[in-house]
Amino acid sequence: MARPRPCSLFLRHAAQVLTLAGGAGPRRGAELGELGVIPRGGLLTEGERIHRVGASRSLEREALRLRAEPIDCRGCVVMPGFVDSHTHLIFAASRVNDYELRLRGKSYEAIAKAGGGIQSSAARVRQAAPSRLRQLVCGFLEQLAAHGTTTVEVKSGYGLEIAQELKLLRVIRKLQRESPLELVPTLLAVHALPASYNGRATQYVEDVIRRLIPAVAKEKLAEFIDVFCDRGAFSVDDCRRVLAAGRELGLIPRIHAEQLARTGAARLGIECGAASADHLDKVSAADVRALAGSDVVATLLPGANFHLGLKRYPPARQLIDAGAAVALATDFNPGTSPTLNMQFILSLACTQMGMTPAEAITAATINGACALRRASTIGSLEPGKQADLIVLDVPDYREIPYYFAVNHCAATIKRGRIIHSRA
Repeated sequence: MARPRPCSLFLRHAAQVLTLAGGAGPRRGAELGELGVIPRGGLLTEGERIHRVGASRSLEREALRLRAEPIDCRGCVVMPGFVDSHTHLIFAASRVNDYELRLRGKSYEAIAKAGGGIQSSAARVRQAAPSRLRQLVCGFLEQLAAHGTTTVEVKSGYGLEIAQELKLLRVIRKLQRESPLELVPTLLAVHALPASYNGRATQYVEDVIRRLIPAVAKEKLAEFIDVFCDRGAFSVDDCRRVLAAGRELGLIPRIHAEQLARTGAARLGIECGAASADHLDKVSAADVRALAGSDVVATLLPGANFHLGLKRYPPARQLIDAGAAVALATDFNPGTSPTLNMQFILSLACTQMGMTPAEAITAATINGACALRRASTIGSLEPGKQADLIVLDVPDYREIPYYFAVNHCAATIKRGRIIHSRA
């Protein structure tokens, strides 16, 4: 059934409209702090697109012509919807047992060796019907919308076995058709070694290359291909082969890099032309310079560091000061970052990584859109772009991260439709 065409909306009298207007490329250096603020601003939508942005008074005549529905945003900030460019949104159950063990002093690796971690998530996925997985993800999507996210990348990866990975991606495809949010599917091709392949890592990588990736490409189930290249996961050489196989079949590379140890994964991401290299906790100064000289978006995931109780966070300031393109995302997953709140991620970026509120907002919107190769359509409020925006009940954008762990989102609009509202 076709969705009804959205009407025209007139968001008016906002304390601040953050346009983030500019080029389609990622913002770097000082550009990260340029939000294009319009005081007492307004925005007009027409259908699914942004029609005009400017001072509220300058839009009133055009709003009458379009018969736009007025939305009073007095005392609020209007800004682009959050682009959450790294999530593991589809899984069958929490890992609260792992959480308690970690609080008792067990390490991530020790929990995994004891049967927890990714293997426990994979066991739950094997037992879960697609309908159950869909139900769980629908609940997460509602929470994302309620917190201001309008576009979300969704990785597979908790299936591990080929049939289970395909099951996850087919659920994601179904949700793409049903959800008002924009879902961007990623095949996390090698995440952990399945129990059935114990001692046969080489064979597993071969099967992923020869069977899983071609099946995903044939059904067009994913847009990106990702790998977990780290200590205790998969080697640089294995990941290079997997990413190359995906790229040959039209999948765009991304990479989990340098989270647990420095392995050379960030350099591999640059070599492969990855859309993003994510985590980057353990990058060297030379890696930072290399990322700054590349088109790879450095996606930082401080939610994982917070949940794991780590003292060290990704080196945001070094990356920004070197000129790298920095993005922020939740890394929502059951093991290390169970948060759907991008506003909280902004708080962590500011208080734990030294980013300014303006830098964090840019990293969570237009630079996230660049990490998903969508900056021409989302991530900023400019005429012709998708009308993806949020209304936040604060009068100054700096208060978004200042009031930490608070949901300020009063309304979420996706493609010109109100998909969440407190009213």
